[in-house]
Amino acid sequence: MVLVNYLLMSLIFGTTYLVIKIGIDAGAPPLFSAGIRFLLAGSILFFWMMLGKRKVRLSLLFRKEMFLIGAGMTFGVFATLYWAEQYLSSGVAAVLSAPAPLMILLIQSRISRQKLSITDWSGCIVGSVGVILLLLPGITISISTLWILGCIAILIGLVGYSAGAIYSRRVIQRFEDTSPIALNAVQMMYGGGMLLILSLLTEDVQLTSLLAPNAILSLLYLMVVGSMMGHTIFYWLVAKTNPVFPTTWLYISPLIALILGMMLYDEPLSFLSVIGGILIIFGIILVNMNSLRQLAGKKTTLQQ
Repeated sequence: MVLVNYLLMSLIFGTTYLVIKIGIDAGAPPLFSAGIRFLLAGSILFFWMMLGKRKVRLSLLFRKEMFLIGAGMTFGVFATLYWAEQYLSSGVAAVLSAPAPLMILLIQSRISRQKLSITDWSGCIVGSVGVILLLLPGITISISTLWILGCIAILIGLVGYSAGAIYSRRVIQRFEDTSPIALNAVQMMYGGGMLLILSLLTEDVQLTSLLAPNAILSLLYLMVVGSMMGHTIFYWLVAKTNPVFPTTWLYISPLIALILGMMLYDEPLSFLSVIGGILIIFGIILVNMNSLRQLAGKKTTLQQ
């Protein structure tokens, strides 16, 4: 059951990049559709858990910790991702999102003042080279300023996500008696609200663009499957295994997104982009080598 849910989660997260792209291409305002997605998904999850009396309190809605996590893990990363996917293919956006664990490692080492190992540094260097190779086709072939700005925006958004992820670990420890799913729901609500505010300030939202079939289907899929199902499976896996195993979806989903974008949406895929994507994923694996070895050791022990 664990393996089935893990593969399902990886597939879900891998498809979301393409579905975001489809909704944007259908005319849906990027920031507005992102805000609606997370606000509704978080609200439905939270009040469903309250009705089921599953370790959740209404006072959670008024905690500043939830606001800060939502600002980093939902608002910061998805504001830049949705905006950037107006100019990038879904596959490139997915691979550019893959260095998040590398950023988390660097920020953690800076905070704790611990030196990185040779393997960690190797992973960071390999991942950085991968990002450069991924950017080269857009610079040398399309020469699009917006393409380059989209790439930079996603990488900037990852800084907010990484900071939010590190902070959320402390918050989860502080709220041990609260379901992690409820914590995630509230931070999605805050992040979605901030996305809607930014949308109202920067976008001209037309009702007709939101009613396009592809825009509606994209929103529903991302809200129900991407946010509610995907994240619920993630936290279920954390409870059933450990915090390391579920996060390895980051090694698989970018490849799924690249393949889906090429096969289903005729997105261009250059040789340098493929090599860059592989290097980014390989760098992430190097950085997490010790955690993966520990996980493999636990699996072997359980099988014996």
